[in-house]
Amino acid sequence: MAYIDYYKVLGIDKKATADEIKKAYRKLARKYHPDVNPGDKDAERKFKEINEANEVLSNAANRTKYDQYGEHWKHGEQYDQAQQQRSQQSRQGGGYGGFSQSDFGEGADFSDFFQSMFGGGGGFSGGSRGSASGKFKGQDVDATLNLPLHEAAKTHQQTFDINGKKVRITIPAGISNGQKIKLKGHGNRGHNGGPNGDLYITFNIQEDQQFKRMGNDLTTEVEIDLYTAILGGETLVKTLDGTVNLKVKPETQNGAKVKLKGKGFPVYKKEGEFGDLYVTYRVKMPTNLSDQEKELFLQLKNLAT
Repeated sequence: MAYIDYYKVLGIDKKATADEIKKAYRKLARKYHPDVNPGDKDAERKFKEINEANEVLSNAANRTKYDQYGEHWKHGEQYDQAQQQRSQQSRQGGGYGGFSQSDFGEGADFSDFFQSMFGGGGGFSGGSRGSASGKFKGQDVDATLNLPLHEAAKTHQQTFDINGKKVRITIPAGISNGQKIKLKGHGNRGHNGGPNGDLYITFNIQEDQQFKRMGNDLTTEVEIDLYTAILGGETLVKTLDGTVNLKVKPETQNGAKVKLKGKGFPVYKKEGEFGDLYVTYRVKMPTNLSDQEKELFLQLKNLAT
């Protein structure tokens, strides 16, 4: 796995604070988001790198491991365990002492060490010094799946090509933006017969032109004319599962809201349960009035005074 400098990806210094990391991530995520760059593969690749960098550097524990082990940060604990084992063997006369970062030089790449300890040639051996077979789990893989809001509202299946294999998963209705699921054993291959890593899929629910999501509730806006707002009437409102005829009360004000119970987003893994849909009225003022219409409005004004 090629080394990726996550600090460089976010354009920050290695001494950056948590707030600086968050600020840099948000700025770049907006710039390279797939919605802003449709069909741009370079932007899509950059967006993925930005998310990976943020996942590591925004977590204090992961950042510490990354600073020490680079791309092998996920296997840092295994390295430490192996180091302790080597130290113990050394104290017992085994001849292979523990390792530290100073053995490799400041900022050194641990790739050769991890390969020799856990992969490839099968570790250390020789005489009475014993051996270390070095089986360890393959690298986990992180991926982002972009879903339109309407697709996230329905239980459906999607098929992925992962390491040359077709994997089909069922995505439950009501999945949340940023929600992550794990596919066990679908990451990179293990070393020396160790188990495969896992695949973590993070869902990115794309913004919708019609609806805004707030948890399990949805909001939308509907335009009504001045006459309907004043006298009352009916208007059509789009929902996730079709169109409904909504009654408008007389003297409805611009910005007034009504709730359509059960017409919101499905509740995750609770079949038959839905949030609500909140409709905001936007009153459209008439334009290009005739002289007669203006006179009638003038009469109404005089009546009101």
